[in-house]
Amino acid sequence: MINSIKPYDRVLAYGISAFVLVMILFATCCTVVDSGEVGIRFHKWSLNEQDYGGVEGTCKGWVFYNPITTNVFTYPTFTQRKQYETFSVNAKDASLFEMDPTIAYRINPDKACDIFTKYRVGVKDLEEGYIRTCIYEAYRTCANQYTSDSLMSNRANFERDVRARLEKSLMSEGFLVEEFTSKITPPSSLLSMIDAKNTAIQSALKAENEVKEAEANAKIAVAKAEGNAKAMKIKADAEAYYNRTIAASLSPMIVQEDMIEKWDGKMPQIMSGNGGMMMDISKVIGSSGGKK
Repeated sequence: MINSIKPYDRVLAYGISAFVLVMILFATCCTVVDSGEVGIRFHKWSLNEQDYGGVEGTCKGWVFYNPITTNVFTYPTFTQRKQYETFSVNAKDASLFEMDPTIAYRINPDKACDIFTKYRVGVKDLEEGYIRTCIYEAYRTCANQYTSDSLMSNRANFERDVRARLEKSLMSEGFLVEEFTSKITPPSSLLSMIDAKNTAIQSALKAENEVKEAEANAKIAVAKAEGNAKAMKIKADAEAYYNRTIAASLSPMIVQEDMIEKWDGKMPQIMSGNGGMMMDISKVIGSSGGKK
């Protein structure tokens, strides 16, 4: 039957087979590393023991390789965000705190080969393995340096200490921390104490404000009373001065009026200088008038 195939058809069949084989080889020995990734070319098999598993270096764009002895692994270089489930750590006084951390990080392309050489896993495995361990150890170490009260009172310092320790651990391995936040939940007993303390503080502040308000009102009342007293004194002094002035001006008139009311109609008599004879002043006045 093969002999019955025409030479032209046979050449065409060989050509198609060769093309398919080339396409298969091309598909298996070529890959594309995108702009947001870094590729690591490594040996997956080699007769040379030193080359076995060895990393050749990073690569970008279209990458051609021998699929039998070589492979290409990629890491994303853009920001990765991971929110972890709640875990617990002990404070210095053995109180149990719950932490809910969220981290945003990215892989340093210059360290990608080192990361792959050491861990040989992808990003997801790194997040659940090495990165999670670093986060837990940072929390555990820092929490052991704080008591419950000091941790809650200095939460910002605590989180800053945790981030500094975490960045130091991750950066040395090629991970750059861009953002790190956490929700800290103290034990229920401590929450009750904190609520009671806050209530007491609020009550004390309220009492202090009430005392200040009462003192202010008292000062206002004293000021008003002093003002009223001064006003009454000024008014009394004015009235007294007025009365004295009126009395001074009316006294001669009152004396004269009193004398008139008490006069019996007789003119007073006077003593003459010659022998002490009493003289009636009315007659003297009358005789003087008659001479005129």
